[in-house]
Amino acid sequence: MAVIRSLIYFLLQVTITPLYALLAIFTFPFHPLTRYRIISGWAHVMLWLLRMVCGIRMEVRGAENIPREPCIVLCKHQSAWETIALQIVFPPQVWVLKRELLWLPFFGWGLAMTSPIAINRSNRKAAMMQLLKQGQERLNMGFCIVIFPEGTRIPYGQRGKYKIGGALLGEHCGAPVVPVAHNAGKLWGRNSFLKHPGMITMSIGAPITPDGLKADEINRRAEDWIESELEKLG
Repeated sequence: MAVIRSLIYFLLQVTITPLYALLAIFTFPFHPLTRYRIISGWAHVMLWLLRMVCGIRMEVRGAENIPREPCIVLCKHQSAWETIALQIVFPPQVWVLKRELLWLPFFGWGLAMTSPIAINRSNRKAAMMQLLKQGQERLNMGFCIVIFPEGTRIPYGQRGKYKIGGALLGEHCGAPVVPVAHNAGKLWGRNSFLKHPGMITMSIGAPITPDGLKADEINRRAEDWIESELEKLG
């Protein structure tokens, strides 16, 4: 049954995404925040389809911890699910991502309209300079910044190395850093076609205020909270 449901979801996704990508391109004249609000409608549709077709539901804990001001979100990366769900849970946001994603037909074109911070991972020094400069610009525009500190999807139950870029941005800009844990990989695995029905829990931690903290300490606190919370989520 999971195979049939996953196939139906996939077919709907590849049908709807190009249409939304074309819509996204036509939002170019609008303010970046307006563009985001239009384009993120895609995430609402995808999350609804996941619930109706695949039986994947969502529970959010700690939503009261989301700051009123733009923040930096450090999120566990297990699945494609969180790339959809974060757009529903958090205010307007931009993502730090590898620039090659913008070259993907349709999906990448729409993604480019959301004002991402698209970095070249092969040049770490230039990428960090870009992150600090454009990160400050995006925060000033009213966007939150989403970063997956492990850099890539990590299989459920495993732990990757937490890179310091997001914490450095927090130290540099003084913006609150919000850790996010979830157990999406249990139902929708890393690079998996199959999506199993059930409840995914996203847990949002208290903001880490960077005042007086160095990036290493910010990163350590975020990692400790995320990994300990994952143990509670099971």
